[in-house]
Amino acid sequence: MPSAKIYYDSDADLSLLQDKQIVFLGFGNQGAAQAQNLRDSGISNDKILIANREDSYAEDAKSKGFIVEHDFGKAAAVTDVLFVLIPDQVQPRVFNEEFAPKLKPTATIVIASGYNVFFKLLSFDPKQDVVMVAPRMIGSSVRSLYQKGKGFPCFVSVEQDGSGSGLPIALALSRAIGATKAGAIASSAREETAMDLLAEQALWPNIIMLFREAFSVLKEAGCSDEALCYEMWMSKEPAEIFERAAEEGFITQLKHHSTVSQFGQLSGALALDGVSSRAHFKDILYNQILNGKFSQNFSKLEAGLELDGPENPLNQLYLKAEETELAQAEKRVRQRLAELL
Repeated sequence: MPSAKIYYDSDADLSLLQDKQIVFLGFGNQGAAQAQNLRDSGISNDKILIANREDSYAEDAKSKGFIVEHDFGKAAAVTDVLFVLIPDQVQPRVFNEEFAPKLKPTATIVIASGYNVFFKLLSFDPKQDVVMVAPRMIGSSVRSLYQKGKGFPCFVSVEQDGSGSGLPIALALSRAIGATKAGAIASSAREETAMDLLAEQALWPNIIMLFREAFSVLKEAGCSDEALCYEMWMSKEPAEIFERAAEEGFITQLKHHSTVSQFGQLSGALALDGVSSRAHFKDILYNQILNGKFSQNFSKLEAGLELDGPENPLNQLYLKAEETELAQAEKRVRQRLAELL
């Protein structure tokens, strides 16, 4: 498979955004960061509109000097470029019911997650451009790196090229938020969704499970809660390892460890054939993610996710997870620490 194309500042023309009314649906972590970066890149403040219900996020937008519109229909009617930056589970309802009917046929819709586009949960006019500009960092980092004059990793794609000029617009927007300074990687909603959901539904669940089971085995061997919590994660050593991996390389970072650690990790990893794990990952990818099974089941939960208390299905999962030996031990350790302070 050929290497992905990477786009830089020199590939993007900011003048394409001149006089366009840019609307941000949502002013959360990504919305706040990208709107501010856009403004600092020279987009006039009166050409940026924040569409947000009346809540703390709207107040935050106003405090930062942005114009806020609570009536989504009014916001949609003036939109030339729409950044859809509200949670995945509410996008279909809000976009399809309140924005799509009043958007211009020539509007450009910008997504930061491929989920709803890949699963065809959003309704677009065939003349509209639908592009993905997807930073691979949390919003606070998107903002702080921009302020430092640095870029950040970002995926970019054209999912529907209604105007025939979707890519130039996507690149201009990528540059305006600061992504092309480091390089925006050509991708797709399918690729972004597959990687994102596989990490969330297979990779990280397995990591959580491995920590949970290792904790139990060591507890049975006589290790204390305090020693285990600090040794395994509260020391922040795992975070430091991943930071080194990002900076130097997944394998190269091992050279910062002791010789005993290097030998143990490398010999142990190479001894594991990974066949069962690979089969598990492929099963999740093809039989749960790409075939739409997870998306269909998750869509049924939308109303429940808006509830407070134990009726919320996400809260039910948290309550179940909090019953595990690892979680209970950590609770005891943190309570003890709080009592000492």
